[in-house]
Amino acid sequence: MADAVREDFPGFSFGTFEDPPGQVWADFVHDTDEFVVVAGGELTIEVSGESARCGPGDLVPIPAHASHTLRTLSPHGSTWHYGYGSFGGAHA
Repeated sequence: MADAVREDFPGFSFGTFEDPPGQVWADFVHDTDEFVVVAGGELTIEVSGESARCGPGDLVPIPAHASHTLRTLSPHGSTWHYGYGSFGGAHA
C-alpha cells in the first residue's frame, strides 16, 4: 500500500506512523496541505471540527492551516501514511 500511496501524491513528502492503542495527535496545524491514508486499524480523524471514523484505505485530505486531531481507536493500534505538499486542486 505504501508504494501506491506514494505514487498517488507526487511532490509530497512521505512517512508512516505506527501508533499504539489510544494514541492521540491533538490540535495540529501545518502551513502546507497534508494527506493521511489509513493502512491498518481504525482512527477518528477530526479536521476543522468535523470528525470521521476511518479504516484501511480511507484517505483524508487536510488543507493547510486546518486544525486536525487523530485518535487511534483499534485495540491493536494503527498504521497510517502521511505527507506534506500542495494539493493544487487534486484530492481536495
